[in-house]
Amino acid sequence: MNNCPVVLYTAPDGSTQLDVKLENETVWLNVEQMAMLFDRDRSVIGKHIRNAFREGELIKEEVLAKFAHTTRHGAMEDKTQTSELDYYNLDR
Repeated sequence: MNNCPVVLYTAPDGSTQLDVKLENETVWLNVEQMAMLFDRDRSVIGKHIRNAFREGELIKEEVLAKFAHTTRHGAMEDKTQTSELDYYNLDR
């Protein structure tokens, strides 16, 4: 899953643009991207995801993937750091 292409999604009216990960025709979004897409606060999206897992509406192992995310290191010049971000697919 780490080699997924990134696709730019733009709403028909041009109001929303997202870089999304695409694998096997499945779109993977993180909480921040879902918040932008649905025009909701991140905390609302996180709450809904947790509730869906708790109630068995979604199975975590089927809809959650961790993708490596590399950024510039804040304290050390010319260094990078890698962290994992949770991404969810919306197909299930």
